Amino acid sequence: MTTNYDPIAEQYKRSKKQPWRTFVECFTLMNLVGDPAEMSVLDVACGEGFYTRLIREQGAAHVTGIDLSQGMIDLARSQEAKHQQGIEYVVGDARELLDTNQFDLTVAAWLLNYARNRDELQAMCDGLARSLKPGGRFVTVNCNPAQTFPNAPSYRKYGFETSVLGEWQEGAPIQWRFHLSDGHIDVENYYLSITTHEEALRQAGFREVVWHAPQLAPEGLQENDKEFWSSLMESPPMTFIECVK
Repeated sequence: MTTNYDPIAEQYKRSKKQPWRTFVECFTLMNLVGDPAEMSVLDVACGEGFYTRLIREQGAAHVTGIDLSQGMIDLARSQEAKHQQGIEYVVGDARELLDTNQFDLTVAAWLLNYARNRDELQAMCDGLARSLKPGGRFVTVNCNPAQTFPNAPSYRKYGFETSVLGEWQEGAPIQWRFHLSDGHIDVENYYLSITTHEEALRQAGFREVVWHAPQLAPEGLQENDKEFWSSLMESPPMTFIECVK
């Protein structure tokens, strides 16, 4: 996992406000989360706590956020200090989650795509499974392994671009460039196939693995028409996965 988020934590936080992230990413992921009332929830790769706070606001009984980046956790804790929601934030690695079996729901926004190979992906999936109670669910938004990124359309009008570094094969680096008002930031993740993902998830102990296409919130059509959203929705760079332990 080569992207160092510490120096870009604040900029990445602002990238969460791009319309596609609100009307597609957030809309679809929170629909998959469903009603978390009375649940114990773990948000892995929580960043500065964007989804962690949303899930708590939706009624989760207890929410913990964990992220590898100290800079991201510092931002999350700063938000918690200003608006106390009873959320615990800790620095930690998804590959090293303890065998707690304590959470009803584990959520991860953009985690599995940082695995550079099958072994790293397996370590992540094993950690996620360890965190959940039997029957618990894992939901995630992930870089789309069904998308052949060298042939992907331009996503520039949505505020980001993707490019592939080197040959298109298992482990190929995919660079996401987010354009912000004061410049851009680059984030690197990696291509691993659908089969590789499913094998790792099932080996970790997930008995159900379901893929979901992104959905567009009705509010998204109030700002832009269907033609504007067509490239993103017809050739989506992201996908959503729902698993049951």
